[in-house]
Amino acid sequence: MFFPAKRYTRLLALVLSAGLTGSVVAGSSQATRSHPSSATVVAPAEGVALQAAFVRAVRAVSPSVVQIEDKTGLGSGIVFDARGDIVTNNHVVSGATSFTVTTSTGRRYRARLVGAFPPDDVAVIRVSDAKLVPATFADSTAVDVGDLAMAVGNPLGLQSSVTLGIVSAFRQAVPEGNGVTLPSMIQTSAAINPGNSGGALADIQGRVIGIPTLAAEDPEIGGSAPGIGFALPSNLVKDIAGQIVTYGKVVDSHRAYLGMEVGDAGDGIVVDSVTAGGPAAKAGMQVGDLIVSVDGRATPSTALLSQVLAGLKPGRTVPVVVETQTGSRKTVPVTLGTFPAS
Repeated sequence: MFFPAKRYTRLLALVLSAGLTGSVVAGSSQATRSHPSSATVVAPAEGVALQAAFVRAVRAVSPSVVQIEDKTGLGSGIVFDARGDIVTNNHVVSGATSFTVTTSTGRRYRARLVGAFPPDDVAVIRVSDAKLVPATFADSTAVDVGDLAMAVGNPLGLQSSVTLGIVSAFRQAVPEGNGVTLPSMIQTSAAINPGNSGGALADIQGRVIGIPTLAAEDPEIGGSAPGIGFALPSNLVKDIAGQIVTYGKVVDSHRAYLGMEVGDAGDGIVVDSVTAGGPAAKAGMQVGDLIVSVDGRATPSTALLSQVLAGLKPGRTVPVVVETQTGSRKTVPVTLGTFPAS
């Protein structure tokens, strides 16, 4: 299971910050009772060089990572261009149209919503008349498992925090909840906490390789699963945010589309309506049909149908097995369309 690494309310962030401060003080008190330190250890040159590389990378990306605040909470964002556009997760800004943006230097600006594309959980807000520092975005197709990765953002309201890990894996069709399935994700061991959403997952060169979005949930304990976080790949972010900046909306989603509305029916998913002229209508599918599988994968729920479609591309013709209202089953070839623009 997964949960968005969404914004946290200011109240909770402050409480946690106070708790952290108390822990630091207690730790300092304990340290005074420890044994005298031994001679300074000489670190290997390679280790010192790697540490210096981390510092340079953090210094490179941090000025481009901002805090986003509205009446409901806090989140993170990345400066997208020199015009003042800031890309973030849609779930960070959902429900609001105006925001306060705070830079890493403490400067505060007002921002407004430019546009959003909820299916990919991407949104863009804009600050006017401000000299913000745009981030450098890497080619996420060149990222490898094992690459170092740093999450930079505002977890729990702790501004400009950095956590370190690696790229753990690449995942397809990751469900975010609320009917949203993200088509591709970078899995990372860098800690992703509430408030990291919309921030930067950066490489050792300080380039953005993704936007932290989700953290895995341990079903046994009900909390986050340490070391399992997910970020939207930078190429997807650049594409969708670029369309929003240029057109004010997404004009090409690259997402597969059946052209119907469906609902869970206990024993499967039932077609509630069919869009005239859409892929399903052209294939002869009708209201009341029960969808059994798509492209050979069972679809017993709307969530699973969403996951299947997220892994498919427009233009493909796939077999859809349906059960009609008479109880008979048939296989219908459907040529997938493109998910409509936002």
